[in-house]
Amino acid sequence: MGSEPGAPRVGIGVLICKADKVLVGKRKGSHGGGEWALPGGKLEMGESFEDCARREVLEETGIQLGAVAFQAVENSVFSNTVHYVTLFMRAEVGEATEAQNLEPDKCEGWQWVGWDDIPQPTFLPLKLLLQRGHQLFPHR
Repeated sequence: MGSEPGAPRVGIGVLICKADKVLVGKRKGSHGGGEWALPGGKLEMGESFEDCARREVLEETGIQLGAVAFQAVENSVFSNTVHYVTLFMRAEVGEATEAQNLEPDKCEGWQWVGWDDIPQPTFLPLKLLLQRGHQLFPHR
C-alpha cells in the first residue's frame, strides 16, 4: 500500500519564520530544479509530521527546531506520475539563527525573505499555498 506506481506521496514543507521573514532555497535536480522552495522532504514510515519537519530541517540547514505546528495542506499534482500531498508545518526561530547549506547537491543555498518577496519561480506546493493567499504573518 502506498508504493504503487503513481500513488500520491506525503511531503512536508517547513515554514521557518525569523521575525517577518521565511527561509527559502533554490532547488537543484530534476524535480523542481531552479525553483524556490521551503526546507522539507518526504514523510518516512511511522514518522510524525513534527518529527519529519525537525529531521528534514536539521539535515538540510543545520537548524534545530523547537515547537512545530501544522499550518496548511496542499494537493500538488506535478504530472500523471508525480503527485504529492504537502503538509506545511511552521516553526519560529531566533534572530541569530542562520542556515547552512548541508545538501549542496540538492540546494543552491538558503535565504531569508519576506513572505511577499519569495523569488520566482516557486516549487509547486509553495506556489499553490501562495496562490491561495495564505497569510503567514496575519498580524503584521
